[in-house]
Amino acid sequence: MRRFVLIAACALLAAAGLGAQVGRRAPGFSLPDQKGVERDLADYRGRIVVLDIMRTDCPHCIAFSKTLGLLKADYGAKLEVLAIVNPPDNQQTVASFVSQYNLNGTYLFDCGQVSYSYILPDPLHGPSIAIPHAYLIDQNGIIRGDWEFSNANSDVFRGPTLRQAIDKLLESRPH
Repeated sequence: MRRFVLIAACALLAAAGLGAQVGRRAPGFSLPDQKGVERDLADYRGRIVVLDIMRTDCPHCIAFSKTLGLLKADYGAKLEVLAIVNPPDNQQTVASFVSQYNLNGTYLFDCGQVSYSYILPDPLHGPSIAIPHAYLIDQNGIIRGDWEFSNANSDVFRGPTLRQAIDKLLESRPH
């Protein structure tokens, strides 16, 4: 009976949209970067943010990091790219990753709490998540895109769909 109640409660939450990411305020955070500087999401208000939850040993994350670097170069100050890593990644693994793949970017170190607040794993399927996991956050701090890597949405991680979503946010912003 308890299992049925848990399943029913989860289904009601999902039906109510409480598990939906798009349209909700991005959870705030302050995390240290590679140099130990605290980065607060609120500091990027007024800019579009792509938040990437990734691992340095993930082949899809490597390709996506390169894509994000190109997008940042194209959009400049209008776009901020923040990558969040969790243990076992650390200062050394990130430094090696950045050096090996000639990347620029802001890498933030989390112990799982911030990542969990974004991903909100489904209690019916356990805490496993697909990496990379990207969020598009608008200029007002609202999540406008939520994508975990899969074959079905690989176009997001290759760039075209993400670029279209960024362009749409820039167009909707009064100048």
